[in-house]
Formats: sequence, C-alpha cells, structure tokens
Amino acid sequence: MSPGEVSGAGVSGAEMSGARSAESLLRELAPQALGAVARRFGDFSAAEDAVQEALLAAATRWPADGTPDNPLGWLIRVAARRMTDQYRSEDARRRRETLAASWSLATTAGPVPGEDDDARDDTLILMFMCCHPSLTPGSAIPLTLRAVGGLTTREIASAFLVPEPTMAQRISRAKATLKASGEPFTLPPPDQRAGRLRSVLHVLYLLFNEGYASSSGPDLARSDLSGEAIRLARALHASLPGHPEVTGLLALMLLTDARRPARTGPGGELIPLAEQQRSRWDRALITEGTSLITGALRQGEPGEYQLQAAIAAVHDQAASYAETGWPQILSLYGRLERLTGNPMVTLNRAVAVAMAEGPAAGLALLDGVGGRLGSHHRFHAVRGHLLELAGDGASAAAEFRAAAVGTANLREQHYLTAKAASLAAGGAEGSG
Repeated sequence: MSPGEVSGAGVSGAEMSGARSAESLLRELAPQALGAVARRFGDFSAAEDAVQEALLAAATRWPADGTPDNPLGWLIRVAARRMTDQYRSEDARRRRETLAASWSLATTAGPVPGEDDDARDDTLILMFMCCHPSLTPGSAIPLTLRAVGGLTTREIASAFLVPEPTMAQRISRAKATLKASGEPFTLPPPDQRAGRLRSVLHVLYLLFNEGYASSSGPDLARSDLSGEAIRLARALHASLPGHPEVTGLLALMLLTDARRPARTGPGGELIPLAEQQRSRWDRALITEGTSLITGALRQGEPGEYQLQAAIAAVHDQAASYAETGWPQILSLYGRLERLTGNPMVTLNRAVAVAMAEGPAAGLALLDGVGGRLGSHHRFHAVRGHLLELAGDGASAAAEFRAAAVGTANLREQHYLTAKAASLAAGGAEGSG
C-alpha cells in the first residue's frame, strides 16, 4: 500500500480531514524514509516492504492519535523494527540474527535519521539506485515512481498505457533484479551517472505530470507530487548545472507550474488554458523558467525536455490564448515529434495545427494516431475540441462523452461531461 491508497470509508468529516493531512505528509516523507532504511540495512526490496508497512501503520494511527513530533523518525523507527523482526525470524542464518541484534540496539538507543541536524535526504541516491543499468528503462522508471513518488501501480500503469497486472509484474521483477545486483546504497561514480540520467529525468517528468494533472482521484492536481518533482529537479540541477536537458526539465516544470493558480476555479473545477486568467500566473516562475531554457538552448543541443520547455515558454509569454505564437509552437512540436516519435506529442501537435492552419488540418493529423491512442481519453478530448472548433457540435459532444467515460479524474470527468451536455443542448436548440 502506498500513502496515496489511504481509504476514508467509515470515518467522520474531522477524521477525513486528518486522513488527508496525514496522506499528504506521508507522501512527502515516504522516499526519505525508504532512503534512510535502505541505506542502513542495505536491502532495497526488504526496506520498501518495511516502509510500506510503516506507512500503513501511520495512515491508520496518525489521523486518530495525532501526527508525532518527528514523523520521519517515527516512520524510520517502525520500518527498522519491521526489518529487525524479519531478520530475526530467519533462524537458519545466524549472521543475520547477530546483525539484527545490533540494529535493534541502534534503533532504540542510537540517533534516528530526521531527529538531528545531520539527517540526510537520500532521495536522489534512491533515484539513481532504482535506475540501475541491470534494469531496462521500462522497469527502472516504474520502480522509481513507486519508491520515490509513492505512486500506485494503477497510476504508473496509466502513465505507461499498459494494464495494471502487467505493471505489477514489471515492478516485482525490477525489485528482484535490483536485489540480486547487490547495488550499494550510494551515488554511482560520475562516469556511471550519465547512463542512468535519462531514466532519472523521465521519472521526474512523470512524477511532475502526475502531480500537475492527476490521472485519478477527486482533485485535478496533487501539488505535493509536483512540488516534490520540482524540489528533486532543483537538486539535480544544482549537481549538474551545465547539463542542458537537466536544465530544460527544470525549466519545463517551472513554466508549467506557473499556470497552476489559474487552472482551477473556486470549487476546484478545471479551467482550460484558453479561459485562464493570465494575471494569476506566477510571473516569478515564468521569469526563472524562461531564463533557464534560454541558457540551455544556447548550448545547441536541444533535447525533448528543452523543446517542451520552449513550447511552455511561448505559451507563458503570450498576452492571451488568441495571441499565442502558434506557428512557432507548431514548429517546435514538429521537432519534438521527430525526436521522440511519441503519439502524445502528435496529439498536442494536432491542436497547434488546428490553431495555425484550421481545425480540418488538425483532425486529419489525428486520424494518423487513432490506431495507437483511440482508446485513450485524451484522444477523444482533443478530437472533441477540434470538432467543436470546426462547428460540429453533435460529434464534439459524443467525443467529450467518450473522454469523460475514459478518465478516472473526477474533476476532468465533470468538465468533459458538462462540455458534452452544453454542446448537445446547443445542437438541440439549433435543430429546433
């Protein structure tokens, strides 16, 4: 169980409020606790299981009993005791029993990480460890999202467009492979970091996306996840300040997060980009992000995160949606599509094509990815948007209804359902 899977069934309103507060804190502390326990015991797979048990205990007890004064230390101590009990139970291995006794003593008598000024945040180490070269990117990235981001298997499966059981098996195999590698809990030497960096960047990208636009749940966004992704991206940028893609990813996050205050209304409802009050955008983040991407692009090595950041910068610098530099965005999406071959990029490029060349051209482009994305709710949402621009309200309403059925995010579902109803009502009035 991850901290995002805390159930609120059968509790009062006050307890639900406490549960949500505890859930947010647990999501923030989970990777730090895992890093500390894995560093102490040297067994990532067992440490993850122990920390998950500690998170479950905290999710059950904290809302009712109150959050402890040192929540990180509490999690580490409980997880360490679980580890000690596990080693003690293996009677056939006396060496582990001896080590368990010393660990037990350290747990009760020694300092607990998080209780002193020297407490270390091992999250970056954890990320590089999970992106071990013995793992393929398709295994390393989901494992890291689970360990560092606290995402559920369902959320990770949704990001990779695969069934949940398939993703569960992939994560399980990755944990076994990492355990067999005997990887020490420390940052890899500089000459080995480059090979893992691509996976690390992709993990941060997916973590930010899940926080900025949640794939499921009652809220449009989860600022704890996007905030953690930005924090880690800043830490990575501080250690690799001259790397253009590290800089590009941080810029992308800042330029995107700058719009967050305007993405929701007073009741938490979704407000699309075209209708947002740009005066609510965070200008400090836009200035910082623009400066970062400008410097990165000057190095002449544009990668996928730099290109996405450049697109975000064009959006953020436009005075209004209508005044957006769509030809420039279209050109950038073309370069990004050639670089990645990602159908989601094509989906976004179709919107830019529609804005620059007309909705018919955008719809024609969508036909090319229908086979790969036809069952994804974002495909139906984009197609509905372009059909609406083309004046086909009835067909647009059908696409928005299909998109609403496909999304697991309630805020997005409400928006799409309302959009479909509005278009259907408009069509009925026109036919009458």
